[in-house]
Amino acid sequence: MENCIFCKIVRGEIPSKKVFEDDDVLAFHDVQPVAPVHFMLIPKRHVDSLASVDESHQQVLGKIMALTGKLAREQGSPEGFRTIINTGRIARQDVAHLHVHVIGGADVLPPMLVKHKE
Repeated sequence: MENCIFCKIVRGEIPSKKVFEDDDVLAFHDVQPVAPVHFMLIPKRHVDSLASVDESHQQVLGKIMALTGKLAREQGSPEGFRTIINTGRIARQDVAHLHVHVIGGADVLPPMLVKHKE
């Protein structure tokens, strides 16, 4: 996609602090980190969101998931980390390119979700 910010990062039009790169996946530090370790993994091929994936995406999504632990440890989060995939407007997906946040590096993460009160 021409105007997708993550596609521009993949193409090298916007600089990023890379964590990992191969032919299929790019991992880079979040520009607004919420913890000492906060990076994202994205497929290089544009995919709008997790809601848009199909069987053709299995290999790249498997690669992304397989990389999370290794990269989290290398970046300074050996005792655990959180992965977040926001999907769509309600989940507050800010960039319409599938991305997996990896967050950790300190014992500062809040609880997963606050229980909904009816």
